[in-house]
Amino acid sequence: MKPVTSGLILLAVTATSAPFLQASQQSTTNGIIEDSQLKVLNRNIYMNRDFKNGDRSASGHSYLEEWAHGLITTYSSGFTPGSVGFGVDAFDFLGVKLDSGDGRVGTGLLERKKNGDPKDEYSVAGAAIKFQVSNTVLRYGDQLPSLPIFAISDTRLLPESASGALITSNEIKNLGLNLGHFTAMRNRNQTSRDSKNLKSIDFFGGTYRFTEQLASTLYWSETEDYYRRSYANVNYSLPVSSDKRFLFDLGMYDTKSVGAAVERAWDGDKLDNQLFSLSAAYKFGAHTIALSHQRVKGDGGYVYELGSSTMYAVHSIQVSDFNQEGEQSWGIRYDLDMEAYGVPGLNYMMRYVRGSGFTNKNTDNGKEWERNIEVKYVVQSGPMKNMSARVRWATLRSSDINNWNLEDVRLIFEYPINVF
Repeated sequence: MKPVTSGLILLAVTATSAPFLQASQQSTTNGIIEDSQLKVLNRNIYMNRDFKNGDRSASGHSYLEEWAHGLITTYSSGFTPGSVGFGVDAFDFLGVKLDSGDGRVGTGLLERKKNGDPKDEYSVAGAAIKFQVSNTVLRYGDQLPSLPIFAISDTRLLPESASGALITSNEIKNLGLNLGHFTAMRNRNQTSRDSKNLKSIDFFGGTYRFTEQLASTLYWSETEDYYRRSYANVNYSLPVSSDKRFLFDLGMYDTKSVGAAVERAWDGDKLDNQLFSLSAAYKFGAHTIALSHQRVKGDGGYVYELGSSTMYAVHSIQVSDFNQEGEQSWGIRYDLDMEAYGVPGLNYMMRYVRGSGFTNKNTDNGKEWERNIEVKYVVQSGPMKNMSARVRWATLRSSDINNWNLEDVRLIFEYPINVF
């Protein structure tokens, strides 16, 4: 707990001595009810994975298919007036099976029974209390963190969640700090509060925006009996004209095993690696073209936080993350915004990434490639405004990674409702 204590001291010092303090948001609160928000996201997903070249899923099936509907309800209260404000955040998630079974379960949309069959429905709920002083907020309880060093996954039907304490501070202009201690984490298709068996994770860091175009992020974390990890990022936008700009993003993760080192490299060694990612994009009018590079150095590949959470790396894409030990990957991406051609709300994306040179139990010179195509439309007006329909199709091929030759298709419909 030493890093957490040090972080609290740093937050207190910066909040009281920094010369460029923000105006207090607590002093302008309207009340716990007056500033509250209740939102409901309807999410309908159909997903299938069709394995090729004789490959099969971990459960031994060559074709997986699930269709489900989710209700993602989130509530955020305002804060009570005074020098210290009090409030509550809460969420309630419900997932309902529409179709699956007969050996097709396993895409990650639905919770499964002990016999492996999908449940007809599953639900989770959680809440956190929160306190606000000036521009610093402490939340304690069940939360949906989204930070480069500790983020829930929201790539299936229902989001993951985590339980613990999180301090967010924006006392200094252009500087956002986060300090956290979490002791439980739930997987995205399970209802158990700590289905990932998290003992504890401590982290500290934040983002400083030097200018409107330049920002830098730095985080540190330690997951008990797993790993110690650092993250750094620099993001820069260079305007050329009113509708043209260059976009640059450079990121790095450094991971080292600690304690019992539960997760290890493929050969049993402790993790001691770095993942570097770089993206350079040129946006001109409705078009954006990006070139990217990512590489992993050291012992073992990059591993998610306890298995399936989000990583902030340029080649963490629809199926693969190109994060094997020693892997180097190159990518190209093209985005098109059809608003310029008279169809606002319609967007198209195409991406291709190829990785090589990785080592695992199958090879010392592995290769893989993935192609993504995505089309998304968001309704712009009328009673169904903000409803979206998205098609995602990925093709993945590798003879050097088990169960890695597949087609992945997802149809996603979302309709957000702001109740108040």
